Amino acid sequence: MQWDYGYEEDFTAPKQGLFITNEGNFQYGNASLSFYDPAADTVQNEIFFRANAMKLGDVAQSMLIKDDIGWVVVNNSHVVFAINTTTFKEVGRITNLTSPRYMHFVSDTKAYITQLWDNRIFIVNPKRYEITGYILCPNMTMESGSTEQMVQKGKYVYVNCWSYQNRILKIDTETDQVVDELTVGIQPTSLVLDANGMLWTITDGGYEGSPYGYEAPSLYCIDPDQMRITKQFRFAMGDSPSEIQLSGDKKTLYWINRAIWKMSIDATVLPQTPFLPDQGTLYYGLTICPTSNDVYVADAIDYVQQGKIYRYNSDANLIDEFYVGIIPGAFCWKP
Repeated sequence: MQWDYGYEEDFTAPKQGLFITNEGNFQYGNASLSFYDPAADTVQNEIFFRANAMKLGDVAQSMLIKDDIGWVVVNNSHVVFAINTTTFKEVGRITNLTSPRYMHFVSDTKAYITQLWDNRIFIVNPKRYEITGYILCPNMTMESGSTEQMVQKGKYVYVNCWSYQNRILKIDTETDQVVDELTVGIQPTSLVLDANGMLWTITDGGYEGSPYGYEAPSLYCIDPDQMRITKQFRFAMGDSPSEIQLSGDKKTLYWINRAIWKMSIDATVLPQTPFLPDQGTLYYGLTICPTSNDVYVADAIDYVQQGKIYRYNSDANLIDEFYVGIIPGAFCWKP
C-alpha cells in the first residue's frame, strides 16, 4: 500500500466532536476519516488525507481516543495510525499487524489489538509504537481466528470472537493470558458493559450454507465475574442484529436489526416497536452521544457512493443529516 501524495491542510478541531471511520471498498484503498461538530452542525470529510497528504489506506475498521491521541485501525492495510485529535496530523503508527480490528488500552504503555484471521491478540507499547508480544487464543487456528471488540472490568478484558466463532474470552491483563471463556450463539458481533457491570453481546446467527452453522440470532446478558449467561433474548430466523450500543448512563441498549431498536437493560422481553422504523435504509453503524443521548445512524446506501449519517434526539426526531465517506461503519467520540 502506497500512502504518500497530496498537499497538507491545517485544521484546528473543537474540543468535542465525533469521528466517523469510513471503511471504503475492500482492496480499493479508499478508506477515509470524517469529523462532525455537533454544536455547529458541520462536517469535514477526508480529514486524514487532507491533514497528512496521504490516504488512510484500505478498510478503516475502528477508532479510539486516549489522551488526545486518536488511534485509527485500518484493517486491510495492517496498520494503526496515531493522530492528533485537534490537527488530525499523524504522530506515529503501529505496523506489521495481521488484520487489526479493535484496540484497547490496558495502561499508558500497554494496549491490545484484536485481529481477523489470526489466533493471537497483539500486545503493543503505544508509546513506542511497537509490538511487544501476543495473547494466544485457545481453540483457534490462524485461518479461523477472530477476535473483535474489547471491554474491561477490573483487571480483566473481555473479547467477543466473531467470524466463525461463538465465544467470549476473559483475559487477565496482569498475565496477558486467556483465563476463561463462555460459549454463546454463532458469531457474536459486538460487546458492551452496562451500568450494572453486566456484559451484553448480540449474535448474527451466521448465514445459510455457512460451514460453521446457521441459527436464529440472540441477545445475551452475561455475568462477567462468573462467566455465565443470565438472560437470552431470541430473534427470528433470518434476522441480522448487530452493533449493540449503550446510552450515556449505560442503562439503555440500542442495536440494528434492519430498523433501530432500544431496550432497558432491566427488560425481560424484546421490544415490539422499533425506535426508528425500517425505511429501506441500509443501516450499517450506530452510536449514542454519551452526553446528549442523541442517536447517530450510519447509512451505507449502496456500499459504493458516499454514505450518510442521520442524527436523532432521544424522541426519534431528526436533528441533522450529512454525507461522509464510503461505507461509514464506526464512530469515536472526542470528549
